[in-house]
Amino acid sequence: MLCLLALALAACGDDDSGSSDAAKGDGAATTKTDADAGTAGDVSAGLQCGTVKQPEPKPDGGAKRPTEELDTNAAYDVVLKTSCGDITIRLDQKTSPKTAASFAALAKSGFFDATVFHRIVPAFVIQGGDPTATGTGGPGYFTRDAPPKDTAYTKGTVAMAKTQTEPAGTAGSQFYIVTAPDAGLPPEYAVRGMVVEGLEVVNAIGELGDPASGDLGTPLQPVVIERAALRES
Repeated sequence: MLCLLALALAACGDDDSGSSDAAKGDGAATTKTDADAGTAGDVSAGLQCGTVKQPEPKPDGGAKRPTEELDTNAAYDVVLKTSCGDITIRLDQKTSPKTAASFAALAKSGFFDATVFHRIVPAFVIQGGDPTATGTGGPGYFTRDAPPKDTAYTKGTVAMAKTQTEPAGTAGSQFYIVTAPDAGLPPEYAVRGMVVEGLEVVNAIGELGDPASGDLGTPLQPVVIERAALRES
C-alpha cells in the first residue's frame, strides 16, 4: 500500500527494460492545490452511477509490452464502459507513441475489464488502471514518453500515473483523468490523450470521492470499468 499511502499518482511494476529487479515505486507527493478545491466544473445534473459490487482483484502483471507503435495517420479511441456511463478517450500517439501503443494493447486484451477507479479526489483527478485495486499494481512493464515542457494537465486530460522517483514520462497501466480546470501538475506525466465524449460521466465519477480522505481519494462506492474497447478510424 506504499504507493497509495504516500498520496501518489503512482503506478508500480517492472521497468521498461523488463528486469524483475526494478524497485517498486514508493509514491510521489502529487496533490491538488488549494486553488483546485471546489472547482470540479461542469456537474452532470441527474446522471446516476449504478450501484455495483466491487469486482475481485485481478493478478498483478502478466501483460506483454507491444513491439509496434500506432499509425500516426489514424485516430484511435478507447471507450471505457463504466458503471456510471461511457468515457471515450482519443489517444495521442504523436506525443506519447509508446504510452498510446501500450494503452491500446492493454485495452484490446481486456486488461482493464472488471477493474475500478481506485482513487477519486474531488476537483482533482480520478485514477484507475490498477488490476489489484490497491494503487500498487501494473502490467508488469513500463514505457517512457517524456512529455513536452509546456504540457498542461487541464480538464479532460488523460495522463499516466508514476511515482516521484521515476523519470518523467514513465508509465505502467495506471492512469488518471483530470477533473479540475487545471490540476497544476508539473510536466512529468506521460499524456495518453483527451476525453472526447463522456466528460459528464467523468464529472459524476469525480464527485464520488470521500472528501474526508483528502488526497488518498477513497471512493464512496465502487466505480467499475466494466469493459474497455479500442476503435480505429
